[in-house]
Amino acid sequence: MALLPVKDAIARILDGVTPIAIESVDLLAARGRTLGLDVAAKLTQPPFDVSSMDGYAVAARDVASVPVTLDCVGESAAGRRFTGDLKSGQCVRIFTGAPMPAGSDAVVIQEDTTVDGARIAMREAAKPTQNVRARGIDFHDGQVLLSAGRVLDARAITLAAAMAHATLPCHRKPRVAILATGDELVMPGTSPGPDQIVCSNSFGLAALVEGAGGTAIVLGIARDTQASLAEKIAEARGADILVTTGGASVGDHDLVAPALQRAGMTLDFWKIAMRPGKPMMFGVLDGMRVLGLPGNPVSSMICGRLFLVPLIKRLLGHDDVAITTQRAITTAAIEANGPRAHYLRAMLARDEPGVPRVTPVVSQDSSLVSPLAAASCLIVREVGQLAANAGDEVAILNLDF
Repeated sequence: MALLPVKDAIARILDGVTPIAIESVDLLAARGRTLGLDVAAKLTQPPFDVSSMDGYAVAARDVASVPVTLDCVGESAAGRRFTGDLKSGQCVRIFTGAPMPAGSDAVVIQEDTTVDGARIAMREAAKPTQNVRARGIDFHDGQVLLSAGRVLDARAITLAAAMAHATLPCHRKPRVAILATGDELVMPGTSPGPDQIVCSNSFGLAALVEGAGGTAIVLGIARDTQASLAEKIAEARGADILVTTGGASVGDHDLVAPALQRAGMTLDFWKIAMRPGKPMMFGVLDGMRVLGLPGNPVSSMICGRLFLVPLIKRLLGHDDVAITTQRAITTAAIEANGPRAHYLRAMLARDEPGVPRVTPVVSQDSSLVSPLAAASCLIVREVGQLAANAGDEVAILNLDF
């Protein structure tokens, strides 16, 4: 099977993917969720004309010329309005957020008045709507203010609450089962044997999944036997995506693809024209998308960023899930690239105005986790790209999203 270009691999993974079901989510649990439907206001905000300052509600025509003295006939406070009608020559003491009394159309701030019992001297003239927030100045009943596909942050949730929504229609979080494979792996917190290493991929990928809006289901480690693999694959049933790590090549000990095919997976492609991450597999098992990622931690995480995150986003109803690069100036020379796209770990600096500067990490070995943790972005080198000198612009892909 020929090496597949990265953009073609992404397109095939996303082909036919439709957003998953919508569920009602309590407002307090909605942060980070994705709206599945447009959301309209259930009321008009503010529901009445309100004062934006502490002072006196007046009819502007009574205060067109100053000084003038008016009779204070009552008080309007937030949650406790003045219920009478303002007549000519009268004013009402009013506080910020309080409803404007009938017959008033302006507020004179208290600093521009002199109080003598119930007689209020106005020292500054007033114009209609002065210091008044008009009814509906924020939004109106039925107005759509939050659109489907919006990821709900604190600002959006504040707006939803003001719109009188206690729950919101959100796409269900995609369930992503994560399965590490290999006799050499042990879980963190377990002392590895003389031929073993600690499994890190599952936990990095779980964090990636949660950050993209999914729910990670860590299945543990499948041993290098058909029975163990079959058991763990069966545990993934019901997930929207199954991600395996390790055993995706075609060596004598790479058993994952055959086990998945025995379970009913239809293989779409295997091997991508990229480094790291060449031996990546994609297939479909009873409607569940299957991504077989390489075992090396760096390869696994880069493939997760390039292929898994857009898949989760598409399941959440996002239309634009394209991998978008930015430009930066490299501080070091980069050699010409070969027949596979290269994703170099790098550190981005924004300490100067203009185009940011980027520095590749010293070692690009795909098994090294510490340089991965130090990196903040990837330098993207296209197939056959010429060498870059220090000071040249390069394409970068942010690792944070």
